[in-house]
Amino acid sequence: MIDPNDPERGRLRLHLDPLLLLGLLAASGIGLIVLYSAGQQSSQLLLAQGIRLGLGFVILLALAQTPPRYFRIWSPWIYLAGILLLLAVLVAGDISKGARRWLDLGVMRFQPSEIMKLAVPMMIAWFFANRPLPPKLWHLLSGAAITAVPFALIVVQPDLGTALVVGCAGAFALFLAGLSWTILLGLAGLLGAAIPLFWTFGMRDYQRQRVLTFLDPESDPLGAGYHIIQSKIAIGSGGIYGKGWLNGTQSHLDFLPEGSTDFIFAAFAEEFGLIGGCLLLVLYFFIIARGLYIAVCAPDTYSRLLAGTVTLIFFIYAFVNAGMVSGLLPVVGLPLPLFSYGGTSMVTIMAGFGMLMSIHSHHARRRS
Repeated sequence: MIDPNDPERGRLRLHLDPLLLLGLLAASGIGLIVLYSAGQQSSQLLLAQGIRLGLGFVILLALAQTPPRYFRIWSPWIYLAGILLLLAVLVAGDISKGARRWLDLGVMRFQPSEIMKLAVPMMIAWFFANRPLPPKLWHLLSGAAITAVPFALIVVQPDLGTALVVGCAGAFALFLAGLSWTILLGLAGLLGAAIPLFWTFGMRDYQRQRVLTFLDPESDPLGAGYHIIQSKIAIGSGGIYGKGWLNGTQSHLDFLPEGSTDFIFAAFAEEFGLIGGCLLLVLYFFIIARGLYIAVCAPDTYSRLLAGTVTLIFFIYAFVNAGMVSGLLPVVGLPLPLFSYGGTSMVTIMAGFGMLMSIHSHHARRRS
C-alpha cells in the first residue's frame, strides 16, 4: 500500500547502486582519457568509444530496473539461444584472420561467444537455485557439462581468450555453489595431467607459439616476442611517476603494438607510472569488492551465484590483461575492462553490472 505522505511518492526511483556506479564511471572516464593519448589523440576513436560506453550504460540502466526474477526465468532460454548461435557460427560464421567467430546479419556483425560469458553463470545459477548446497557429485557433473558445451564450441573457432573467460565463469559458479577443495584440487590435478594432450591436440601452432613466447620472449625479439618486449619497456620507462599524459613515447612512436586495445595498460603505465598503475588496480579492487559485497547480501541462491560469478569475470579480465602486458601471463587477447577500445566485451561487462545492481537495489528496496 502506498503512503500518501511518503516524500518519495511520485518520484522516479532508479534501481542503481551508487557506489558501484561511481566506480564504473570513474574507470570509464579515466579509460577515455588514456585512450585519447594511446590512440594518437584521435577524436574519431574517442567518439566511437564514447558511443560504446553510452550504449553500455544504457543497457546497464535498463537491466538494473529489471527485477531479478526475470533473469532467472530467462536463463535457460538465453543459454539455449547462445548455444544455437555458436552452432550457427561453425556453419555460416565469417572467417577473419583464420578464425570463424562472427555472425554477419547484414545490418550488424556480432560475436555470439560473448553471450556465453553471462549465459553460462546464469544457467548454472538457475540449475542450482532449487537444489541443496553443497551440491552432490551428479549435480556438479551437470554444472560442468553446462560449461563444457559452449567452451568446446568456442575453442574450435578458435578463440582461446573468450573460451578462458567462459570456462572460468563456469568454474567460479561451481565453486560458489559449494565445490569442495578436495574435488577442486583433484580437478586441478587432472587438468595438469591433461596439459600434454591439450598441447599436442587441442592447440593451434600460433597458440603454442604464444606460450613459448611467454616463457622466453627474447628468443624472437623482432617476431613473436616483439609485443611483450615493447610492452615491458613501456611499463618500465614510466618509472614511479610516469612521463605525463600525452607524453608516452612507446605508444606515440608506434613501438607499442595494440596500444589502444589489448596493451592499453602498458600505455597507461608509461604515462602515469607505478603510482598511476597501483591506483588503477585499487579502483578495480573497489569495483570487485563492491560486487562481492552485493553477492554476499543477495537474498537467494540464484542471485548469490550470479552476482558472485559476474564480479569474478570482471576480475579475470583485469587480472589476465594486467598480467599479460607485464609478462606474467601468456598473451590471450583479453581487453582491459572499461579501457581497451572495442564494444562487444564492454557491452557484456555493463550488462553484467546491470544485473548486479538489479539484484542489490531490488533486494534493498523490498527490505526497506
